[in-house]
Amino acid sequence: MAANEAQTPAKKEGLFHRLYVGTGAFDVVGKRKRWYVFFAALILVCLVSIVFRGFNLGIDFTGGTRISLPAQGANGNISISAVENTFNETLDMEPAAVQTVGTGDASTIQIRSETLNNEQVDELKTALFDTFQPVNAQGEPSERSISDSAVSASWGGEISQQALIALAVFLVLVTIFLALYFEKWMAVAALAALVHDVVVTAGVYSIIGFEVTPATVIGLLTILGFSLYDTVVVFDKVKENTRGLLGLTRRTYGEAANLALNQTLMRSINTSLIAVLPVIGLLVVGVGLLGVGTLQDLALVQLTGIIAGALSSIALATPILVDLKMREPKFQQQAARVKARRENLARKAAEREESGAPVDAAVIDADDAPATDDETLDAELRQERAMAAATSVPARNPKAAETQRKGRPSGKHPGRPSGKRRR
Repeated sequence: MAANEAQTPAKKEGLFHRLYVGTGAFDVVGKRKRWYVFFAALILVCLVSIVFRGFNLGIDFTGGTRISLPAQGANGNISISAVENTFNETLDMEPAAVQTVGTGDASTIQIRSETLNNEQVDELKTALFDTFQPVNAQGEPSERSISDSAVSASWGGEISQQALIALAVFLVLVTIFLALYFEKWMAVAALAALVHDVVVTAGVYSIIGFEVTPATVIGLLTILGFSLYDTVVVFDKVKENTRGLLGLTRRTYGEAANLALNQTLMRSINTSLIAVLPVIGLLVVGVGLLGVGTLQDLALVQLTGIIAGALSSIALATPILVDLKMREPKFQQQAARVKARRENLARKAAEREESGAPVDAAVIDADDAPATDDETLDAELRQERAMAAATSVPARNPKAAETQRKGRPSGKHPGRPSGKRRR
């Protein structure tokens, strides 16, 4: 009966079961070369687009003219396409952007274009008033309801400069924190993943042609914290799984790191999904319903950065860490001991198979007994605590220990009368 149960093939676990259990079923670290090729190609495409295609810089970076008018006219709502046609017919050029801001009676239409002189501005305002008759707060058509403002390119440049300074300070502080809390190689791997997130997010903006505004720069700084947080969670589990690893031969550093990655994989996915949902809500409500362009710029960069950050924290940061750690001789020697132990196990199994003896877990030596990942972790933690206790507690006198053991109460109460009279 036991033999039949032992020969029964194990039922294949489903994808979601493996995700939630986190027993190392996804070999991310073992297939890291494939991920390196994928990320290298992705970064290369983004860099080529950034260098040759450039960015679609907004009016705040290039400078220009902004004209605003109420979205309500004497003949009803004013459409964006009609405003674009009026702009084109009046000045014989295309506006940079035309969008509706706000909802209801408070909604306005904003026109952004390259820098216009005073004559062009007056001509455009007259054409817009004659065509649409925009009304003021009292509901009466008024040419004064159409306003204009000039935007200097230096303002966007100042924002960019301050953003670069903030980014540099952030990276320095993060490096110091990771090096002190974890170790130097974890700091290097986390920074590599962080650089990937910035390059990919910027590359997506360059490839698709999203407009880069000050809100985009601010949103780019906010996603750095999310990406770093997800990476730190994974590294903290790696640190826990690899504690005392050099004295063990159960698994290598790469295998322990891959197990930690699987144990935090579902958490990383859930965190990313929860972070993406409000951003999608920001896009739907802020852009679709309210028509606020600033919210669109902020939400787009956050959506792109969250996806890139989740991907890099799972498939890039930990593999880089493993490659850096495996360059150290002590981890190479530990991996060699693990390999020798496994070869010894395979040799013993082959000998038993040749001799006809049943290959059973009960026959294998206790040190070589296979166990699940959770049981292995518990055994390793118990061994680590036992070693720590053995090095900190002084040796006892065996006779004194035996005397003390005999002197302990056996569970009976000696002071309680037994009912028998002593003679």
